[in-house]
Amino acid sequence: MKDFFEVLEQLYKKVLLGAPLENDNQYYISYLNPAFSDQDGSASTSSEFENTLRVRGKCQPSPVNPSTTSVAPVYLNSAREITLLQLTVIKVMVTRILSVETELQAKEKYREIIKILLKSSDFNSELTCMFQNLDKLLSHMAAKCLALLLYFQLKEKITFSNSWIAFCQENLSEYSESDTVLYCLWTLTAVMKEILKDTSSQKTEILKQFLTPFDTLFEDFYNSLFSQHFANLQDTSKIVNSLLCFLELLELLIASRIHQELDFTCQRILFLKPSCVLDVITWPVQAFVKRKFLIFLKKCLLWKVGEDLRWGSVAALKSPNHHLDVDTLALADAVLQAVDSGLLRTLSVRGKPSCFGGSDVPPGCEHPSGPDHVILRAASLLILKSLEIKFQNCTSAKEMKVDLQRFMSELLTFLKPRLQPSLQSHNPCEWLSRVFIEQDDDMLEAAKASLGIYLKLTREHEAAYSLPQEKETWDHHTHENGYNPHCIFLFFLKNIGFDSIVLLDFLISSETCFLEYFVRYLKLLHKDWDTFFTICKYFDVTECNDSINICGRTSSFVQDRSSNHRESRPLTALGSHRNSHACVSWVTAASCEPLSQVMMSRESHATPQASCRSSLQAPQSLVDYDSSDDSEVESTDPCLADNKQTSLYQEAAKEIQDTVGASGEKKELSLELQSMPMVPKESNTPFSVDCDIAPNNTVCEVGISYRTVKCFEELQGAISRFQKKNLFPYNPTALLKLLKQIEAVCKKSMNPL
Repeated sequence: MKDFFEVLEQLYKKVLLGAPLENDNQYYISYLNPAFSDQDGSASTSSEFENTLRVRGKCQPSPVNPSTTSVAPVYLNSAREITLLQLTVIKVMVTRILSVETELQAKEKYREIIKILLKSSDFNSELTCMFQNLDKLLSHMAAKCLALLLYFQLKEKITFSNSWIAFCQENLSEYSESDTVLYCLWTLTAVMKEILKDTSSQKTEILKQFLTPFDTLFEDFYNSLFSQHFANLQDTSKIVNSLLCFLELLELLIASRIHQELDFTCQRILFLKPSCVLDVITWPVQAFVKRKFLIFLKKCLLWKVGEDLRWGSVAALKSPNHHLDVDTLALADAVLQAVDSGLLRTLSVRGKPSCFGGSDVPPGCEHPSGPDHVILRAASLLILKSLEIKFQNCTSAKEMKVDLQRFMSELLTFLKPRLQPSLQSHNPCEWLSRVFIEQDDDMLEAAKASLGIYLKLTREHEAAYSLPQEKETWDHHTHENGYNPHCIFLFFLKNIGFDSIVLLDFLISSETCFLEYFVRYLKLLHKDWDTFFTICKYFDVTECNDSINICGRTSSFVQDRSSNHRESRPLTALGSHRNSHACVSWVTAASCEPLSQVMMSRESHATPQASCRSSLQAPQSLVDYDSSDDSEVESTDPCLADNKQTSLYQEAAKEIQDTVGASGEKKELSLELQSMPMVPKESNTPFSVDCDIAPNNTVCEVGISYRTVKCFEELQGAISRFQKKNLFPYNPTALLKLLKQIEAVCKKSMNPL
């Protein structure tokens, strides 16, 4: 047995390095074909196994230079360890065959050995027998080895053995509590991952070859699994494991449909029968299971399933697919029907804090009570995206308005008691920034969906804008239901401290949909500037009243921004609306105190106090960027091409900070802004709010519109400088054009001709 193990150990070292093998193929086959152990793992005492090792041990090992590698398995002379080493060698050998780094001569030798091994016996069947082994490590290694062998067969166009297909049919035709089902699902999922990560042009054919024998089988298992009555099961952990395993496989099936031109039934099963998955959310299962399913449904509506895979060069979405659009609409309708049936009212969102190294709180320590914000975000975005998808396919303005009011009312009712401090009635649009404050990508997806809903309804209601009263009623409806795009964007800017560097980071990054959202919003802002400015007034008055109400705490609150910028931004933005006594309300705005009574003079607006100027400077970035200016080298030196993304951030920080940081340029910028007051043409004086509060409180001294346009101006300047130096990752011409249009409409509102 010792000699046998040494031969395997040397073979492992060679294969791990991708080194050529000198002996004939049968020599290696005799060592790689495992003598499988019994279910109780007692094969080490089996005389048959001992005899097998004794016969194989007569072969002399090929010489290996020990200095060529420092990697070696633990030396344990037992049947279990030998079997594990055999499976490991096979797995590494297949990996070497699939790797482009392996030398051609060695790769061909490995390929011949694996093909002979597959033909010499029903190797797949022998591996599936190990799924029932009580030794979980052996079962897991057998599943990993089998998954790679199956993928190898697909690549080599080797037909699956009948025993493997029969094994899958036996275990997946209907749900059972056997562990074998889990290993079967895990193996199929691993094969799918390997296929989807493949960068070859044959990916579609390989996927088709894999799915053809299992198409109806996956559908049968879907129906059987989700038809189980959870409350009647004795061991609920078994079905939870099956749910999570099958959910991962289901996500890969849907991802393969989005990225490949295939349309199998198993890829559509979720969209054909979505209520099955939605019902799981109402089951009395653990919170993490509901969280998984909500996130999965959200990904399906956003077409982000499989986003965690490292896609190859063919990862781009295919051309628009009408059938996929229809299926997505069916899923969105099913989600809204579930909400209409009381899904949110039965959804428990009791939170449990995540702890380093685990999820359990140490004894004697109390964890803070609060909602599960992951569930809140997923449920909110799920509803918002479902509404957007439904409205894209709806032509009745009346129906859309009724649906929007019903579902948004349901959502806001669900959120209000779970957000601490609770949402205030004077601006329900605050809900979006409050819910998604910790998740940038979801926040921007929600903002984009909300903007899409607004634009769709606006187009349908344009005929009703002939009378100012009807326009006012429409604006009230958008605020009451929490989807006014101007409010949502202003809350977003407040959360990032009106920092143009953050906007630039979002524009450069491809991790969010910010570019698409920002372009669509700027187009709206260009046409709807007066409405935006009116909303800015409401924001300013509300902030002023809130600041007066909490005057004793405002000074220290603002000072915290400089010392803890990242943490205080959300508090500054959100806290300003928490203690208002509804002096300004979207419902009763017409009856409130005239805005002219809270306006400042033109001079005080154009020249804010020194403390105000300092608060408007670009705050400290989340990363300590390098301030060195080496952009010319970066743009010409090909050796630094890989560092281009990093240089973009460094250049952005320096350029923008230079604009607002240098004393000479700061004065010039201030004079430039004085010549461009931000007021609509109906008003004769620039707007800001004058409050009798402490001098170092800058919350009310400069209007929201001033800070917004100043942020846009800084952003425009930074993008222009990047474009001139060819440092921007894409062509920003259209974006700059939009920003210049905003600047023009702002000037025109002040100086009409």
